[in-house]
Amino acid sequence: MRTLKDLPELSGKRVIVRCDLNVPLNGSTITDDGRVRASVPTLEYLIERGAKVIVISHLGRPEGAPDPQYSLAPVAKRLGELLGKDVAFVGETVGEQATEAVSALNNGEVLVLENLRFNPGETAKDDAGRNAFAQALASLGDVFVSDGFGVVHRKQASVYDLPKLLPSVAGLLIETELKVLERLTDKPEKPYVVVLGGSKVSDKLGVIDHLLPRVSKILVGGGMVFTFLAALGNKVGSSLLEKDQIETVLGYLAKAKELGVEIVLPTDIVVASKFGADADVEITAATQMESTPFGEKGLGLDIGPESAKAFAEDIRSAKTVFWNGPMGVFEIDKFANGTREVAKALTEVDGLSVVGGGDSAAAVRQLGFEDNQFGHISTGGGASLEYLEGKIMPGLEVLK
Repeated sequence: MRTLKDLPELSGKRVIVRCDLNVPLNGSTITDDGRVRASVPTLEYLIERGAKVIVISHLGRPEGAPDPQYSLAPVAKRLGELLGKDVAFVGETVGEQATEAVSALNNGEVLVLENLRFNPGETAKDDAGRNAFAQALASLGDVFVSDGFGVVHRKQASVYDLPKLLPSVAGLLIETELKVLERLTDKPEKPYVVVLGGSKVSDKLGVIDHLLPRVSKILVGGGMVFTFLAALGNKVGSSLLEKDQIETVLGYLAKAKELGVEIVLPTDIVVASKFGADADVEITAATQMESTPFGEKGLGLDIGPESAKAFAEDIRSAKTVFWNGPMGVFEIDKFANGTREVAKALTEVDGLSVVGGGDSAAAVRQLGFEDNQFGHISTGGGASLEYLEGKIMPGLEVLK
């Protein structure tokens, strides 16, 4: 795959950089700037070499039309703070204002264009619609750098079509992400433990299928665990349950046994009377969830303390760990213990520990952990999972 080292002289060149600056916002306040910080090394590389840097990204899902709540203006401001220099911003992606702003750039300066998804061409299903938007973007630059790992699994104008129109390479972030993911799939050091959580089994089926022959253990928590418990004949109250996946789960349990891979389920569950910070809570055996005072109305919202301790021991004894998906509703403190214990254990791994982006990345930061406490925190939850499933990634294929 082509990388930054393959580019010729960059001084004075207009370099379009596709970042993933899709950060969570509370009004105009960024609540987790991890993806902005992850974009800095590539931008600094280009600035130091005198490029005129044009940053493009999406934010949220504005449905192909301008929507002030999804403006990249707050992100441009934060980017300037991280780079320690003024970063210009223009309130359109293509058009007269954007063209003028690009023309005004001097060597080593940075401009952020408005949200790509304000234009319907970015996510258009038809090739013609995407290509027309990509052509307009390409007219603003001389070189293209793809550095938004979180979107490389998408066939979108700025990810797939634009790289075909300009000399194009992968940025430093994509290089880093791929090196780590290759270590997780190509002869990983064992014991190799995968920790899966989050709400749905169906979101993780491909990962389970692809990784089963490679791993030592899979630890299952989060909302997805209740489909596993139900598959084994247990009642799970009103907990999240995908009944249509029970047969699939039984198949994976059988396959794991055949391969000698242990799928570890929680032995205890934190059961709540309702969803909310003011809920009443009971800790019960995973096989006896309806024995709480809440009966069939009880909701499992976290793995129990015994399970958290057991999971942590398995993680600390591993040489390679990949974690995707929280163990419970970590946003509410009384349901955050399982996720906190898993995160803490990952910081103590004597080997490679990878936090697989998405909600897991948000969780470790919200719970007070620092990025440098882990081997790697991925910027692409969905992209990381699809890579580990062995799927073709359009945004990477086009850079080969």
